[in-house]
Amino acid sequence: MSEKIALAILGSPHTNGTTAAMLNFAVHKAEQAGYAVTKITLYEKNLSFCTGCRTCMDTHICIQKDDIQEIAPLLHKSQLVILAAPVYWANVPASVKNLFDRLLGTAMEETNTFPKPRLRGKQYMILTSCNTPAPFSGIFGQSRGAIRSMDEFFKTAGMKSAGKVVCANAKNKKELPKRTMKKIERCLK
Repeated sequence: MSEKIALAILGSPHTNGTTAAMLNFAVHKAEQAGYAVTKITLYEKNLSFCTGCRTCMDTHICIQKDDIQEIAPLLHKSQLVILAAPVYWANVPASVKNLFDRLLGTAMEETNTFPKPRLRGKQYMILTSCNTPAPFSGIFGQSRGAIRSMDEFFKTAGMKSAGKVVCANAKNKKELPKRTMKKIERCLK
């Protein structure tokens, strides 16, 4: 039986915040489920901005020599990717958007019609937190925008969702709500 491998990505600058707590809990549960997990924090990585050269469409990886050269192979060898990113202006933080831009050629192949996915057979899980209290975070689309952005990348890459978990009103949380933990657990069963 082959080893189950997961990649956990923290897209928040706050390693002790709600988003990080969600990811840490998901990593713990993934390990309990038998995954070998590699965790990276985007804000600790050296990732230049995409230059739009599109060379990656042929090479399958960005030609800029920085930490994307480490991240792309981890993405390829993982069966599960857990991405945790807070909501910034009803979207993902710039570090996460930049990661998506830099992984263009890794995730998809351009065709004359629709993009051809390069990461089929993998699963992804989205974790996000926002300061807007529920139900307003949903009503006004705060968390929805971030989820849509992350979903678009993974779906275009051909990956299947294992689940999406939102923790609203995060600024007032001292610890993860039990309801949030249960949702994360359900995604990893």
